[in-house]
Formats: sequence, structure tokens, C-alpha cells
Amino acid sequence: MGRIFGTDGVRGVANVYPMTTEMAMQIGRGTAYLFKGTHKRPKIVIGKDTRLSGYMLENAIASGICSMGVDVLLVGPLPTPGIAFITSSMRADAGIVISASHNPFQDNGIKIFSRDGYKLPDKLENKIEELIDTNGIDDLRPTAEEVGKATRIDDARGRYIVFLKNTFPKDLTLEGLTIVLDCANGAAYKVAPAVFEELGAELILTGVEPNGKNINDGCGSLYPQVISNLVKKHNADLGLAFDGDADRVIMADDRGEILDGDYIMAICAIHMLQEGSLNKNTLVSTVMSNLGLEIAIRRNGGQMERTAVGDRYVVEHMLKCGYNLGGEQSGHVIFLDHATTGDGILTALQVLSVMLREMKPLSELKQVMQKYPQKLVNVKVKEKKPLDEFPEIFTKEKQIREKLGDSGRILIRPSGTEPVIRIMIEAQDGDLIDELCKDMAETITKCYGEC
Repeated sequence: MGRIFGTDGVRGVANVYPMTTEMAMQIGRGTAYLFKGTHKRPKIVIGKDTRLSGYMLENAIASGICSMGVDVLLVGPLPTPGIAFITSSMRADAGIVISASHNPFQDNGIKIFSRDGYKLPDKLENKIEELIDTNGIDDLRPTAEEVGKATRIDDARGRYIVFLKNTFPKDLTLEGLTIVLDCANGAAYKVAPAVFEELGAELILTGVEPNGKNINDGCGSLYPQVISNLVKKHNADLGLAFDGDADRVIMADDRGEILDGDYIMAICAIHMLQEGSLNKNTLVSTVMSNLGLEIAIRRNGGQMERTAVGDRYVVEHMLKCGYNLGGEQSGHVIFLDHATTGDGILTALQVLSVMLREMKPLSELKQVMQKYPQKLVNVKVKEKKPLDEFPEIFTKEKQIREKLGDSGRILIRPSGTEPVIRIMIEAQDGDLIDELCKDMAETITKCYGEC
């Protein structure tokens, strides 16, 4: 069996390998075995988004866990960060999320959190795969009263709503603000409206009528033009668009202009720098974040460190080095002072608190960062051999870096899922970007064409 875990758990078309009920049951069994520990009645939380296939996979995972003598706590539709929170606050041994995030409804996925609310590192995911591959736990089947049971936790949503409201400063209120919310017909469709309404905002809602098939369908963070149009139509103060599992947010300012994760991190990091709360004056982001973000942080007395793509790697670096703010251009932002993973609603609350503290609209706050033009080019290759087999590519990359100097950036990386080499170049001069992308693409095509 090939590796089933990717950069963010297991993901694929529901009812097609690896997202089958058989595999879901095995993942449940493997997770239960791994986290069973020495507790008399160990327990694992299971939550999901609003996809039709969630019912099928939820039952399969729960069956696998119970068959290993571990109890299940079912919380139903809840944002991914909410499941991480419930896992930790209820002292569960692990948490499992059934969601394919921003993917269309026919896809689904499985993500696993440890008891402290952090996503599993590669080492533990590999251990679960090994247990499945080797059938190492097939004969471990408790009987009679040792079999696990499943219980539904009815107040999970309420607990999470209270947690989110407590991350917002007690001396502030959202009264007088009009906010557009697009919940992507996903996991945040009840939680997000409750949080912002209870804090006093007037809401304009969209994407809050899930039917199992309309999650991320022309709505949510992949379609920010929806909130942009509604902000302009209703003269709202800002718009918030979550993805299917609400661990990320994209915003629209009071003019309807879109702000991605880089703008959000710039606003929050610079505010934290000014008040002295950004640990070691450092923001963590990935290699995909815009150079303009890095320059903005440096200009305000901080620094930025980059990791591989994936919010899990951002969190790992933050924990290792003692940092408290990090994220991705896609809108995953991690405030480790409050949560263990990216949380779209929590992130929106932090930005709102900066708006209120500084008494500035979002359109003014975002001026702290100027984005550099960025171009992404995908070069298809016959065979995805390692880049280091071609010294010509590294020679060309070095030449381009020298041309760009401190005012530009180049990144070359193979796709993790396709026979494609990705080129990303940033610079102030758009024409120069086009020229250098073409030059680099020709070099890659020549090298891989000769394989």
C-alpha cells in the first residue's frame, strides 16, 4: 500500500480508495490502538463538516475505534479547530476530523489531533499506516464490557462558541459594525453567526444553508468575490469568508477589496510588534508568502521565518522556537496564545480587535503591507526526478537570484501530487518576472525532456 497520509491527513473522493469505509474503519482502529494509553476508559472525539459522505465515514471510524475498546465522543458538524479545542478541553486521548476542507463535496478527508490539540507529526501518521499495512492489530479484539461505546456530546458547539468569545478582548464590542459572513455551507454555518452576533455585530449571512452537497460550491474562501460584492451592496464594514471546515479565513475590506492570509498576518504581526506581544519579534510563514509581507515585518522591527507549505509545518516550527504567530497565504493563521491550529473565526476576531484598538477601517490597516507582483508557473514533466539531478537548473536559479537581488525572490519546487515542477517568482517589475519565469521554464523543460 502506498502512503495514504498527505500534508494534511488523508484525502480523496469519498467511497473511493483511500477514502473508503473499510479504510476509515482501519484508521479508527489504528488511532485507537496508538492513543489507548493506560486509561481505564480511553476516549476519542469525532467531528465533521457538512458533507453527505460524513455520515458514512463517521460511522465507520466510530466502529473501528469502539472495536479496539475505546469510547467515542461524537460532536457532529463543527469547525476543525473546534474539534481540536474539544479534544483538549475534554481531556480526550485524540480527536478525528472528517473533512476535505476547501475541496468539493464529493471529496472527504480524515485529520487526526493528539490529546493536546495538535495535528499528528509524520512519525505518528507513519505508525498508523504501519499498523494497517502489517495487520498488526487484527487479532486485538476486546469482548463483552471491554468493547467501546459511542456518545453524542450535545453541548460541544456551545463550549466552542464560549471559547471563541473569550479570545476577544472583554473591553471591546462589535456593536455598530456590519459584517458579511460567508460560511461556505460548511462546518461554521451555526458557530460563526452565533459568535459575531453575540458580540454585538449586525450580520449579513450567506453560505449558511448546507444540504450535504453545496459545501464550497461557489461560496466560501475560494470565492471571495461573493463577500466583496455583498460588502459593497450593503455598505458593510468588512466581509469574512471561511472554507468548509473553517480553519481559514479570507477577508474583504470596507471597499470590497480582498485580503488574503499575508495581509491578515501583516496587520496582526505589526500590531503585536507595536504592543510587544509578538514572541521574539518573529512571524512564521511558508515559502509561498509574498515578499511584501517579509519586507513589512522587517520595516517594523521584526523578522519572518519560512517553512515548507502546510500549516502543520508552521505550527511545528513555532513550537520548536517559541513563537506565537504564524500562518499561510491561504488564510490559515495560528495564534498559539489562544489555539493549537489555524482557526478562521478566531483569526477574524483578532483582526477586528486590531481595527477597534487602532480605530481604523480594514482598508487603512492593510496599507502596512504592499504586495509584490508574483507569478506562478507549472512546468509539466515526463518523470518527476529529483531537482538535484540537474545542475543546469541550479545554475539558472542562481543566475536569476543574482538578477533579483534583495528586491525579488524565486522558488522552485516539485508538486507533491502531480508530475509538475512549480516556479514562483516575485519582483517589483512585472515584465522582469515574465522574462525570468520563461527562462527558468525553458531550462526545466530542456532538462526533464532529456531524461
